[in-house]
Amino acid sequence: MSTPANLPAEPSAPRPRPTTGDSGTVTDRLVGANRSYASAFTDPGMDSRPVLHVAVVACMDARIDLHAALGLELGDCHTIRNAGGVVTDDVIRSLTISQRGMGTRSVILIHHTTCGLESLTEDFRQELEVEVGQRPAWAVESFSDVDQDVRQSMQRVRTSPFLPHTDDVRGFVFDVTTGLLREIDPVV
Repeated sequence: MSTPANLPAEPSAPRPRPTTGDSGTVTDRLVGANRSYASAFTDPGMDSRPVLHVAVVACMDARIDLHAALGLELGDCHTIRNAGGVVTDDVIRSLTISQRGMGTRSVILIHHTTCGLESLTEDFRQELEVEVGQRPAWAVESFSDVDQDVRQSMQRVRTSPFLPHTDDVRGFVFDVTTGLLREIDPVV
């Protein structure tokens, strides 16, 4: 199975990377970075309830530093990320727990420009079925119009019977080249 990938250009100044030697895996390097982090870590003494009472649903795209883009600090929000930032049943599950169990009241949905889901179709599921002998139970949730997909996601949140707080649901498209958010009008 082949899927197109839009790889970002190499950064002009590479970030320092944690190392564990030439034979280490990426996971080994990340675990090593965690040891460095933990050596200076102090318990922030926070509760699991977000200070700002907001949940942010966004795409998992590695180009988006979500907390920096929104000026968020540790403990400010619940962050739910998946491919496309799509509101799926599992996102509704997480939002329900966030609202009913952890006190959030606002939902921010963030999709972005040049998303990988724009280059896939539901044929991806059929390709997987041919390759592994079993069709996934989940939908790809691909889209060709990012604005319309944000509207659909807003509608899914606003109409969920499980979510008691649906009056402050806003959707945005993050521009991966400028870093700016563009708000999407829920009605066209």
